[in-house]
Amino acid sequence: MSGKPKSMVLGVVGAAVFAGLGRMVLQKILADRAARDRMVTPPLDAETRAKISEALRGARRR
Repeated sequence: MSGKPKSMVLGVVGAAVFAGLGRMVLQKILADRAARDRMVTPPLDAETRAKISEALRGARRR
């Protein structure tokens, strides 16, 4: 009798998961680069930073 044929399902699923994760990482890198190049968010001035910092500190005290 010949041996049991090995299933390829695990290998195929593993390759699909690996390819999907790689694609997600590549999309994230490209999106970050595009956002940085286009300056989607303007740099914050000192007054705005102070307001955000104060709001965050106030939220922690509650």
